[in-house]
Amino acid sequence: MFLKRLAYYLNPATLFGKSSGNSSLRFMHGINRISILLFLFCLGVMIVRAYLR
Repeated sequence: MFLKRLAYYLNPATLFGKSSGNSSLRFMHGINRISILLFLFCLGVMIVRAYLR
């Protein structure tokens, strides 16, 4: 359930879809998506580095 919501949230098709008229809320969701993607990228780098040791 959680992974399904996360996949929907990070889906590029939903990134540019219709949203509410509140621009502050839209920017907040954009920053949240960037931070989640950066976290997942760093987690992947840490796993690869640990595997290569």
